Amino acid sequence: MKLYSLSILHKGATKANLLKAAYDLSSFSFFQRSSVQEFMTFTSALIVERTSQGSRASVKEQEYLCHVYVRNDSLGAVVIADNEYPQRVCFTLLDKVLDEFSRQVDSIDWPSGSPETINYKALDIHLSKYQNPREADAMTKVQAELDETKIILHNTMESLLERGEKLDDLVAKSEHLGNQSKAFYKTARKQNSCCEIM
Repeated sequence: MKLYSLSILHKGATKANLLKAAYDLSSFSFFQRSSVQEFMTFTSALIVERTSQGSRASVKEQEYLCHVYVRNDSLGAVVIADNEYPQRVCFTLLDKVLDEFSRQVDSIDWPSGSPETINYKALDIHLSKYQNPREADAMTKVQAELDETKIILHNTMESLLERGEKLDDLVAKSEHLGNQSKAFYKTARKQNSCCEIM
């Protein structure tokens, strides 16, 4: 069980704005880390853009699950974990981080903020603490709320995208991804597609 990324974003009218992020990329090779981090940032922004306000969702992409919560005030958070990590603990973490962030950072700074300008240091601590879900499992104060909340599980990122759009096209257009990350995505896509049974 592993958490790879924890991000806080502001959902704007047309795009999501990354406010702060923390990553644990120790399981990836040194040379892949920057590309993987860029792709996680891109995926987090895309998921927040496509999630309606006041809702939670889980999106499955290959062996990863991206859990998202966008509050009614347009503040959202995304955690990227492996398939084994408990979903309830992820949503508990997202609730805690968003509550803490909204108390420490003024909402006026959300639309124009960036990771460099936002003063919030707790993401790395939370990402490290929640690597072991058993430590965080005692925090069940939102369990009743989560049981009542409808959580939508999308089988792939493709189902999250609007009709007629493809993930490949969005990767090509993205300003969040560098050329090396785009090449990494295309290579990974080719490697994975050779093994599919038609």
